[in-house]
Amino acid sequence: MRQYFILFIFGIILAFSSCRTDFETVASYGNLKFSKDTVYLDTVFKNIGSSTYQLKVYNRSKKDISIPVIQLKKGLNSKYRMTVDGMNGNNGKIFKDVTLLAKDSLYIFIETTADITDADPTDFLYTDEIQFDSGANLQQVALVTLIQDAVFLFPKQNADGTKEKIKIDGKDVDGFYLNESDPENGNELIFTKQKPYVIYGYAGVPENKTVTFQAGTRVHFHAKSGLYVGDKASLQINGAVSTTNKLENEVIFEGDRLESLYSDIPGQWKSVIFSNGSANHSINHLTLKNAITGLDFQNPFNTVEIKNTQIYNCAEYGILAQNTHIIGENIVINYAGIASLSCVYGGNYNFAHCTFNNSWSNSSNFAVNLSNSLAGKTPETNPLTNATFNNCIIYGSSTNEFNLNKSTNAAFVYQLNNCLLKFGSSTNPNYQFKTDTEHYNQIILNENPKYYNVSKNQLNIDKTSAAFAKGNPAYIIPQDILGITRTSPPDLGAYQSKDFPSK
Repeated sequence: MRQYFILFIFGIILAFSSCRTDFETVASYGNLKFSKDTVYLDTVFKNIGSSTYQLKVYNRSKKDISIPVIQLKKGLNSKYRMTVDGMNGNNGKIFKDVTLLAKDSLYIFIETTADITDADPTDFLYTDEIQFDSGANLQQVALVTLIQDAVFLFPKQNADGTKEKIKIDGKDVDGFYLNESDPENGNELIFTKQKPYVIYGYAGVPENKTVTFQAGTRVHFHAKSGLYVGDKASLQINGAVSTTNKLENEVIFEGDRLESLYSDIPGQWKSVIFSNGSANHSINHLTLKNAITGLDFQNPFNTVEIKNTQIYNCAEYGILAQNTHIIGENIVINYAGIASLSCVYGGNYNFAHCTFNNSWSNSSNFAVNLSNSLAGKTPETNPLTNATFNNCIIYGSSTNEFNLNKSTNAAFVYQLNNCLLKFGSSTNPNYQFKTDTEHYNQIILNENPKYYNVSKNQLNIDKTSAAFAKGNPAYIIPQDILGITRTSPPDLGAYQSKDFPSK
């Protein structure tokens, strides 16, 4: 009896299936719709894979259709590759008999890896088309990518097949030393604006050598890469004021993903490390973005000058200074996972007209952290002989943006003069900003600087800012970070106030 019942159910299913028509398809008739008619893949460096871009294809009809072919116009020779609804087709180039149900859609994901020689020599664009069907039913979607030439610097392969390494903090890491007479690149210790540079691994500056970055230089670091300035080595960044939004004279350090999706993502590369014993560093008009730690000073030998420098979106620190002597003018730092500026294990610091902001979403982070100790060091404490902040802004999204980590076993000398500071109420004697005149003078507490657009790292101010004309002329730096002459009394922070355009 049970066997008859099973046969009966099977017969019903078979009969029902034979009556359905929605599994039948008709040939495509050239009436597909697309989410865009051109897919622009953002600028990529030669031979570096792009991000993945999306195209959506719609069947607006009431019939299931079969698209005879979806293919790249350049066929198997195309530098683009696709997946169509998860299918790879013929090497990601050609797809046959693709079904698209009525009132449904499918996704096409597109990537590219191309050389500069593949691009049009007049505009460096590499183009192709996705073709749907052929003949009278042919429909096309254009693909466009800008290919950028670059100088690639990377660890060489050793004879035994291992990758070249350098030693940082006693550990071997993938890296290489810059060569002033490289057979292919020439003098690698002088970076120019002729082409951007892409660095893989750590680029090391040899002992007793100086690496120089000329105005307009662009340096892109691959994931887990950075710059290492070793013992007795020096770094000179010689950027200059720019006159346009292209920052044509700025030296820029950032990651090697050029797509707009990556423009503000922290932690894309590691750091610029200044080793214990490195010396004679000067940094002017540097913009550094999206590192883990921007500038990491490990007790360099003598004074470091940092002027007109912007550091944004670092996963840990904008500047981490260990027992360092820094003279800083017109520095802007924003978004750091731990602290925008952290001066630890003592040192000597003078900052004037700087904007230290931290708008990271974690409320336990700081704009400025000062300490005269460091766990694991022998001895654990070291004198903070001076930390002076004049005409500065110390602000952010946390309740307290200023942190002091004092040990009584070593000196801790600091002073804030004419600064705008964000800090909640406290009975701690270290944070009595109105009554402790030894450490604090003319502090503007918890008033909004009214940045132009903090989420886009535009920390300019206008005349409505609480920082407007609140500086002391005795500490004035004559020009702001943009080369604009300051008025007297000056505004606090790195920017001279101006009227904002509409956002």
